[in-house]
Amino acid sequence: MTKTDMKNEFETVTPEALAALGGGEVAYVKAIRSDDVKRIFPQAPQIQPGLNLFALLAADGSPIMLTDSYATAVQNAWEHELVPVSVH
Repeated sequence: MTKTDMKNEFETVTPEALAALGGGEVAYVKAIRSDDVKRIFPQAPQIQPGLNLFALLAADGSPIMLTDSYATAVQNAWEHELVPVSVH
């Protein structure tokens, strides 16, 4: 397969299909600031600004949980039979 063939193959993946990859199997652990919580977790209570937190997100970006501990986010993923993957 040439580079052009590979490029054309990747171009056929829609954003929806990409978001569905890993659905029900993978969860993403993402470091966030408390200032960004309302954007990802609209129902979250007011949180002190400037805190470093971790969000556990489904493969499609849906929020699962918010914590102040990376280990807790990873453990929660495993408890729900999801493979945790870090997002930088």
